[in-house]
Amino acid sequence: MGESMSISEALGRVRAAIEGAEEEAGRPAGSVTLIAVSKTFPEADVRTAIAAGQLVFGENRVQEAAAKFPAVKADFPTLELHLIGPLQSNKTHEAVALFDVIHTVDREKIAAALAREMQAQGRFPKLLVQVNTGEEPQKAGVAPRETVDFVKRCREVHGLAIAGLMCIPPVGDPPAPHFALLDELARRAGVAFRSMGMSSDYETAIGQGATHVRVGSAIFGYRDYSAA
Repeated sequence: MGESMSISEALGRVRAAIEGAEEEAGRPAGSVTLIAVSKTFPEADVRTAIAAGQLVFGENRVQEAAAKFPAVKADFPTLELHLIGPLQSNKTHEAVALFDVIHTVDREKIAAALAREMQAQGRFPKLLVQVNTGEEPQKAGVAPRETVDFVKRCREVHGLAIAGLMCIPPVGDPPAPHFALLDELARRAGVAFRSMGMSSDYETAIGQGATHVRVGSAIFGYRDYSAA
């Protein structure tokens, strides 16, 4: 974050842009949830964002979130924490205990592990299926043509209530067609949430039906990955 703009000021700018995009798309004000992506940023930055009224956060890694958020959640019980990075099956116990929404259900093994953990803990975070809209071999996510069937299996085989879909368009691709595809798949799967759009393209995503946008650098600044 440049010295000229604080986290509070950046949040205000992003919120105004979301409101403008909602209006331009003919959508009701407040129909899009802003997820402030706090991965690699310290707890102090999270608390600064909370002081500016932000209570929805996204983290990529279970272990980082487990180190950062329990004390914050204890202080702010209405805080909502989203897992937006890949989930390994050996981390499902921690993930179910800590997160309120998990965006990255992408294979049978994870669906089965989450179902077991949710029953064991009596804690039921909302679940989204990650869709690999660009069908990139190196990227996680269900292929578009398999998405509706996978959502159905999650419901019927594993007893999971799937709340929505998530995607990360390929770098360099125009994002709008990927967002339109996710919106169409969500309609066909009968799910309400569309988690799509990041700092560079969240306004486009809102125009294509996003219900949740994941914004990090436009709020917290650029990450020092060497320190992550």
